[in-house]
Amino acid sequence: MGRLFGTDGVRGVANADLTAELALGLSVAAAHVLAEVGTFEGHRPTAVVGRDPRASGEFLEAAVVAGLASAGVDVLRVGVLPTPAVAYLTGVLGADLGVMLSASHNAMPDNGIKFFARGGHKLADELEDRIEAAYYENTVHRTGAPWERPTGAGVGRVRSYDEGFDQYVAHLIAVLPNRLDGLKVVLDEAHGAAARVSPEAFTRAGAEVITIGAEPDGLNINDGCGSTHLDQLKAAVVEHGADFGIAHDGDADRCLAVDGAGEEVDGDQILAVLALAMREAGTLRGDAVVGTVMSNLGFKLAMEREGIHLVETAVGDRYVLESMKEHGYALGGEQSGHVIVLDHATTGDGTLTGLLLAARVAATGRGLADLAGVMRRLPQVLINVPDVDKSRVKTSAELASAVAEAERELGSTGRVLLRPSGTEPVVRVMVEAADIDQARSVASRLADAVKSALG
Repeated sequence: MGRLFGTDGVRGVANADLTAELALGLSVAAAHVLAEVGTFEGHRPTAVVGRDPRASGEFLEAAVVAGLASAGVDVLRVGVLPTPAVAYLTGVLGADLGVMLSASHNAMPDNGIKFFARGGHKLADELEDRIEAAYYENTVHRTGAPWERPTGAGVGRVRSYDEGFDQYVAHLIAVLPNRLDGLKVVLDEAHGAAARVSPEAFTRAGAEVITIGAEPDGLNINDGCGSTHLDQLKAAVVEHGADFGIAHDGDADRCLAVDGAGEEVDGDQILAVLALAMREAGTLRGDAVVGTVMSNLGFKLAMEREGIHLVETAVGDRYVLESMKEHGYALGGEQSGHVIVLDHATTGDGTLTGLLLAARVAATGRGLADLAGVMRRLPQVLINVPDVDKSRVKTSAELASAVAEAERELGSTGRVLLRPSGTEPVVRVMVEAADIDQARSVASRLADAVKSALG
């Protein structure tokens, strides 16, 4: 049986893969495992539970809340808020556990469950493994000793915590180095969790705000909008003569941008801009930024030129965060727009990232295109190959031979990366080259090789 937890929690088609029974069982298992490791020792435990606007989040939230309360955990329901807001509130409220129901950038039929430990940090792999094992043992197979169930005053109490919205927005405004007066910004909220938060924060910070994708109805999240579909944002920025645009995904842990001419500014470019701003402010500890193996080669070359060290990790913001925490780095992120500013957030925070980017534009008086020009993106082609056995990516001799041939062709001017997705049932093929046509050709051949070898 495959591992339930991927690189970003448990994710699948809601009510098919991710059922109410699974959500309830995992929540009970999480409560008991955290009790076993001493997280709840000496006090009555509390959990913060939030969700994005997906329709399925309503019944999944009910299942999670029921599971936690039945295990003796008090629950604060913060409603529809971004993932980083749930993480922040878990920390600032001193909660023992945070739970976010979201499938991030995935299409509406999907949903997911992310757990946060005390302090608002994602659970370690070892704890996720223990929760998964406990779920199978006590809920699925029923081979373990029955869990004790609290009764009477021992059961968890549930209440809404509406103050979370203002607390989170106030936190975002408080960490800004300067106001955004004079800027006109278009915000694409992906009909997601930041539809209220992000416009409110930018407006309070002084920007003139135009919103698109800010009318979630439970079914339209990420539908042709947000950080995975930038065309609407590009058009809106040009139409309104805005300084730039910001796009989030469904749970707003990502941020991508569009400059005043409607050109995309990706996560690597955003990291480059913020790295220089933080070094200037003296907050870029170690003169280093943490990226992943997917970081564009142009980003690495730019950082080298600026005297900033790029530390590479496996793909996934959890691995970026682990490296940052281990070595004390202040800034890290991914090309996809997950950016972590560890002094102010414990996870990728799309709204915070957008605000800091806007603050840099306002402080320097330079356009976003000019600031992002610190790096030149080398052409990079990414192909997702579905319907293959992604578990055999590293063991297939046929695939290894195809990769070796591609690497010989590219030489020192490019690179190849094949990896199984941690959030979707696909193999990701990435090819980088000095020439876009060559990158496309090599990526297409490798995608065919993946289908042949792993289909």
